[in-house]
Order: sequence, then structure tokens, then C-alpha cells
Amino acid sequence: MLAQLPNDFNALVAGASGGIGSALVDALLATPRLGRLYAVSRNEVRRDDPRLSALPLDLTEPEGLEALSNALPDRPLHLVINTLGLLHDEASGIFPEKKLGELDGDALARLFHVNATTPALLLQTLEPALKGHHPVLIGSLSARVGSIGDNRLGGWYAYRASKAAHNMLMKTAAVELRRLNPNAVVICLHPGTTDTALSAPFQARVPEGKLFSPTFVAERLLIVLGERRPADSGGFLDWNDVPIPW
Repeated sequence: MLAQLPNDFNALVAGASGGIGSALVDALLATPRLGRLYAVSRNEVRRDDPRLSALPLDLTEPEGLEALSNALPDRPLHLVINTLGLLHDEASGIFPEKKLGELDGDALARLFHVNATTPALLLQTLEPALKGHHPVLIGSLSARVGSIGDNRLGGWYAYRASKAAHNMLMKTAAVELRRLNPNAVVICLHPGTTDTALSAPFQARVPEGKLFSPTFVAERLLIVLGERRPADSGGFLDWNDVPIPW
């Protein structure tokens, strides 16, 4: 797994206390070649492993990004996986829209901030650790519904649009990082429908066999990322390594 990364590689998982993020933490800690894992999340991640550095930070806030910048030592990062995402928030009255009349400006802005702006600002914060000539794999969770070419059902305006914006920001970052580090790879990843809090209200409509466990998804994402090379940077792939149209 992740054969193109060096022994004792440094990894960072954003959203590390969520369903997929937590499974990624476990999968990476099970890798003997891991050197250091920075687990960033609002809720502190706890594991009995000296290679884990838990950073309880809210990356959707400027203070969280600044604290992350200050907390990271002056060493290269080899693997970055962003799992942050928002689809619904009952407390804030945010839900996927079924029709245009349900679109709300505040909800739209919130989803854009979490799903698109924050992942881009995370890369901006980590840029010093990504520059150079060392191998870097960056995977940021997107969604198939963020594909403009694949949109045949409509609805879910804010989530679709925010994920499409996420894809453009990651694609653009891939172009720049190619100049800053010729060995950097940036990939947008669709994890499939995963048994997490994000998908919980919508699982009843998921076809049999299409609801994946976080452990399965984490393993698949690491396999897909591990097969990428610099020429693949800027791609949009699903958990099964199949390209998704923009």
C-alpha cells in the first residue's frame, strides 16, 4: 500500500474523527511504514500509538487553520487526505433541496464554505510541507453528484454545486502544485455511499450492496491513491478506481 511513498512517511487526515476519517486513521496506523500521522478534527482522536499526533482543531475557522500551521513541524508531508464535508445539518435547518424553491442563500454559503473553501484553504496552509521534490499524494473527498456531466436527476442544489466547486479548486491546485513539486498528485475521490452520519437519512434508498462500511471505503481510497502517479494529478475517481466525468 502506498508503495511510492518513502518509509516513515508523514501523513495528515483532516476530519479524522468522522466515519471515513476514523477508518483512515486505523488503516494508516496499521501500516508499519508510517512515520507520523497528524489526525486533525474538531473532536480529539485517541489511539494508543506513539506515531499519532492528534490535533483537535476546527479547520472551517481561520483560527483552526492558523493553529494547524503553527502545530506542524518543519518537515515534508507525503500523504494528505481531506474527509471534511457537509450535506445536512438539522440544527441549522440545512437539508438537500428537492426543488429550486427550497434553495436558501445561507445554506448555500455554508455548504460552499465547508465543502469547497475549507479544503482549498487547507492546501494553502499545508503548501510549505508539500513543496519540493518528495512524493506527495493528496486525496480530497468529493461526490459523484458534484459531476456536472453526470447530473441527470437534479435537486441537491447546494451540495452538488459545492462539490463541483471543490473539484475545480482541487484541479486548479493540481496545476500549481505540479510546478511547486513535480512529484505531487492531487485527486478528487468519490467514496461511494458510506455508512456514516452524512448518509444516514438517505440510506433507505441505497440499492442493496451499495452501502459501504467506513473500513472498506478507507482501504479502497488508499489503494486508489496508491496507484496514482504525477501524470494522474487533477483526476476525479471513484472508490473503484473508475474516472468520473467533470
